[in-house]
Amino acid sequence: MRLLTVAAFISALTLPAQTVKVCPPPPLYEFCEIEIEMSAAEAAEHSNPYMSVELRAEFRSPKGGRTKVMPGFWDGGRNFKIRFSPLDPGRWDFRIVSNLPSASGKTGSFDTGSPRTDGFIRVHNLRYWRRNARETTHYWMGDTCYSFSTIPWETFSKLADIRSEQKFNHMRGFVLGNANNAAKVLADPENPLIEHFQEVDQRVDYLNQKGIIYDVILGGGSNQLAELLPDRRTRERYVRYLVARYAAMNITWQGVERFEEYENSRAFLKEINRYIDKWDPYKHPRSTAAVLTSSPLREDRWMDYVVQRSSDPALATVEHEIHPAPFVNIEVGVESAGGAGQSKFVDSDTLRRRIWSAAVHGQYVTFANAGTWGAEGSTVDLKYADSPGARAMTHLYDYFAQTRYADLQPYYRVEGGAAIGLTFFRYRAETPTGVEFSVYLDKPGPVELRVPKHEYGVSWFNPMDGTWIDEKKKFKGERFTTPGPPDPSHDWVLYLRREGRKEAMNNSFLLAWRKIKPKKIEAGVADVPYEIQFPDTDELTAGEAFEFNATVKKTGRVTKKMQWLWIAEVAGAGIGAQVIGTTQFGKFTLPATLTKRYPATLGIRLVGVDGLGRVFETFKPYRLEKP
Repeated sequence: MRLLTVAAFISALTLPAQTVKVCPPPPLYEFCEIEIEMSAAEAAEHSNPYMSVELRAEFRSPKGGRTKVMPGFWDGGRNFKIRFSPLDPGRWDFRIVSNLPSASGKTGSFDTGSPRTDGFIRVHNLRYWRRNARETTHYWMGDTCYSFSTIPWETFSKLADIRSEQKFNHMRGFVLGNANNAAKVLADPENPLIEHFQEVDQRVDYLNQKGIIYDVILGGGSNQLAELLPDRRTRERYVRYLVARYAAMNITWQGVERFEEYENSRAFLKEINRYIDKWDPYKHPRSTAAVLTSSPLREDRWMDYVVQRSSDPALATVEHEIHPAPFVNIEVGVESAGGAGQSKFVDSDTLRRRIWSAAVHGQYVTFANAGTWGAEGSTVDLKYADSPGARAMTHLYDYFAQTRYADLQPYYRVEGGAAIGLTFFRYRAETPTGVEFSVYLDKPGPVELRVPKHEYGVSWFNPMDGTWIDEKKKFKGERFTTPGPPDPSHDWVLYLRREGRKEAMNNSFLLAWRKIKPKKIEAGVADVPYEIQFPDTDELTAGEAFEFNATVKKTGRVTKKMQWLWIAEVAGAGIGAQVIGTTQFGKFTLPATLTKRYPATLGIRLVGVDGLGRVFETFKPYRLEKP
């Protein structure tokens, strides 16, 4: 392992012996470690170096002289480290800035070696991911192991090996471990348990070596992190410490678990992400885990991707159209491990169907199995690592790996299934060009798919075992119909494509052939085909359930396929919007957490997406009274 062998350092010629040590040339996109040792006098002066020592290094790129600043971290005793991953080939020069006189002002350099990975990920074309390496896309496929940092090493490393072989490329988990361990690590917020983070170092590095990106959960739910770190000073030091240890590795930031359970959650996450933005020179993607969706926090402008925890296709459809960002669904359900359990546990067949439904609605999926997810009170048992659900995820990855996924968008001109496809307007053409279409049939039956007029190859993909059935006859026209898949006993994926066109696009330097633009939301009274009918009152009470209803004014084939999203928000409360329903009508509860001051003005927004993908919105104000 690299962290076990990185002790083979060479001293920088410009620095006193044994004071600062610099790594051998690291591969491009992988970290170099600079070790700094305090003198005896400095150690005596800094009785708590975690809080009192300031240390950072300024790294100058060989490409245009650009500079990145990386904070250092205390690693126990008199030892400090600075980790930095070069993103440009060549020689990097650095200068240390510190309140340690023995290190401050010292300079050094290192060269880069040949890359072994494609580097870090970042958002591409609003909805997709690309790697640092040019012309490389990234299809996010995640796993969940909350207790990855505390389970036995043999269990962790074997799970990572298995997940890598299954083609998973993300794993989310608590950096502090589960609740009891987190309380030990931060029992003294000014003196964290360094040994815990040293163990996490080994594990994140191992994941990265296996091609797996670590999705960092900074704290658990139920207001945990806010209670462990009760003041701004300790919170900033904690965040800076995590950035210093892990930003040079391949990670994403995933905030806290179930942010809605935090007091003043919106302000708390803005604060935490202000620190991340300040100290993370790589600007790793940021979001937070949620009870349902993190989308209400997007207006605070720190979030790079939206996290959902839902199997509701209406929520997926509407939020995808109104939020131009990548969507990662961290829990469409938890695959049961050999028996009954929590209400969120589902059988493998149900989970597979939810995984595919999320994927064709434009979401990236993170998997969870009750035998391996390591949630509070559960153990990680490797006998569940090769589950039917995990194999279904591999089949999902293999399927989308052969598509032009970085161009695909939900496609609405379909009956009998949910679709995702690639069409675009070329030059000044008045009609779109069609390239490929995937239709997921949760309940096999007749399918009608309207496509731009071309000749398409037709195949069926079996999501249960990953096998293909190709139809010998190609389809040519605009209206493809079929009575159903080869075997109506389970779900299928119908795949239409123009192989020649797709191959030509794959040979191009372009990662995406169409620029994604935010959908225009139609809100004019004459344009919106529905209106909010109920509640038919001016006053509502927080915490109570009310009958909500939308009346469709323009009936037809398109409006019959409307997808709905009801959103409640108190203006000026500083808390944000909350989703209260995803059906045309029903009894929805107004959360008591919408505001802390009463009476308040409540706004109810109803967003609808019709059968052509057009987005409409209407609004109705109410007076909100105390529970």
